[in-house]
Amino acid sequence: MAKKPFKTIWQMINWRKLNTWKIVTFIIYIIVIVFAISALMSKFSIAGIKLFTVQSGSMEPAIKVGSLVVVKSQNEYQVNDIITFKDREDSQKTTTHRIVEKEDTGIIRCTTQGDANDAADSNAVLPPQIVGKVIFKIPYFGYPVAFARTWPGVIILIIIPATIIIYDEVGNIRKEWRKRKKSKNINKKLAKEGAGSKK
Repeated sequence: MAKKPFKTIWQMINWRKLNTWKIVTFIIYIIVIVFAISALMSKFSIAGIKLFTVQSGSMEPAIKVGSLVVVKSQNEYQVNDIITFKDREDSQKTTTHRIVEKEDTGIIRCTTQGDANDAADSNAVLPPQIVGKVIFKIPYFGYPVAFARTWPGVIILIIIPATIIIYDEVGNIRKEWRKRKKSKNINKKLAKEGAGSKK
């Protein structure tokens, strides 16, 4: 007997049973998950990975304003790597520039420069300042992620969609509970009728 070919998730979906609301709910699920994870990873480092929103055009055309950059910490950084590093005086302020020169005289110093800038940055970057290397970028996606970190953004992009999902799931649970209760009552009725006919 020949084995049935392995079905993909796409093939397993019963498209006939899908309705508009289910599709909308699925999209809302994705939106909530994406923005919740993105907002979390732009606040905290997870497995050495952190997200940043580029707010200036100093790295254009390589990285456009509003891009979301995925930054991962490395053991070592080389010339031509695009890195995100903290400001010496204000650790909350970060810059994403390219390493154009690296000097090792017992203490490693990296000279950085924005691709769109005419001159290198005035201060050398030391290893403790470096958050990580840019490994991926998504143009313009930084805007909604940055918005998702604000209270209005949390409410609009996470709390409201999550509430819709929870409301929908509670409705499904109620329907299932009523269905089971109805089925149970029918079975009890049939059992009584069966017992009565035996008499």
